[in-house]
Amino acid sequence: MVNRVPNEWLLYCRAGFEPDLTAEITARAHELDEPGQVVAAESNSGFVRWQSRDSRPANGIHRGLPLMSLVFARQSLVAFEPLSLSRDDRISPVVELIKESGWNFESIWHETPDTNEGKSLSRLAKSLSRPLESALKRGGGLRRKAGGRRLHLFWLAGDAVQIGMSFPGNRSEHPGGVLRLRHPADAPSRSTLKLEEAWHTFVPKEAWESRLHEGMQAVDLGAAPGGWTYQLVRRGMFVYAIDNGPMAPGLMATGQVEHLREDGFVWEPPYRLDWLVCDIVDKPMRVIDMVERWLIKRWCREAIFNLKLPMKKRWEEVQRCLTRLEVTLKAEGIEADIACRHLYHDREEVTVHVRLKGER
Repeated sequence: MVNRVPNEWLLYCRAGFEPDLTAEITARAHELDEPGQVVAAESNSGFVRWQSRDSRPANGIHRGLPLMSLVFARQSLVAFEPLSLSRDDRISPVVELIKESGWNFESIWHETPDTNEGKSLSRLAKSLSRPLESALKRGGGLRRKAGGRRLHLFWLAGDAVQIGMSFPGNRSEHPGGVLRLRHPADAPSRSTLKLEEAWHTFVPKEAWESRLHEGMQAVDLGAAPGGWTYQLVRRGMFVYAIDNGPMAPGLMATGQVEHLREDGFVWEPPYRLDWLVCDIVDKPMRVIDMVERWLIKRWCREAIFNLKLPMKKRWEEVQRCLTRLEVTLKAEGIEADIACRHLYHDREEVTVHVRLKGER
């Protein structure tokens, strides 16, 4: 019989990064002294399940480690243990579990792992959407005002589903935790979506007018052929594009780009800039060294940069880099907000955002 207490913490991730997410939440849970352990992290499954000890609700660790504080998680849910279903009646067990739990919700999302096997379940999930919604309304599990809570049905197979719940302010507002963006036809490379997603992730939409506006000055280190420069130009910024390689002619024709064939690790700006962005392929700590220099000298107000990760012990490398950056800035008396996420458009890398405090 399924435990009627939501004693699991369900996290989505990119397929193949389950060991990294496992290492991250295991270390972070230990720091919080939260009793529990990872009970499922199958290779290339696209999710990790953490279960609390003694069947206590997982709300504590869910609140203690908010989604935006995690690197490798795309979505964070308080969940019940997976539910086995009969193919003759997939709805009644779900409705019964929700009713017995005493929870109610304002909306329902049907989701699947971001894998080929998971995507094959999307048609089944869609066919069950309306019948389940009607049944939950009749049983009181779905109502207009329920504190913004959302019910997530995470389909593991045609006869297995994990029921989770999310809360406003501590969840991704995108199905599957994936922000899908359209690739601009005139962008020089697909890497352009990395920077666009980073802005959506790290800069609140209401702050775009004050922090991403026309007339700002930016630098793109390792710019060629101009995927990230494209985003800066599109926002109306003037850009120093630093790279020995060629830039896309269309970008140069805008008059907003000054291309300097120099080494991005040693180039210095003529004056303080608003933004530093960098997608250079190099050792993560070398990138940290460079970014620290920029921030200590206050050559920029905000920075977004990628760290290319090794195939093994990716969490350990991320932790090492972020700790070094935080310790160095603190030693220099520099206060800054630092965030790091493994974005949908990232591959073997993570994206870091740093904003100096006290900036407009």
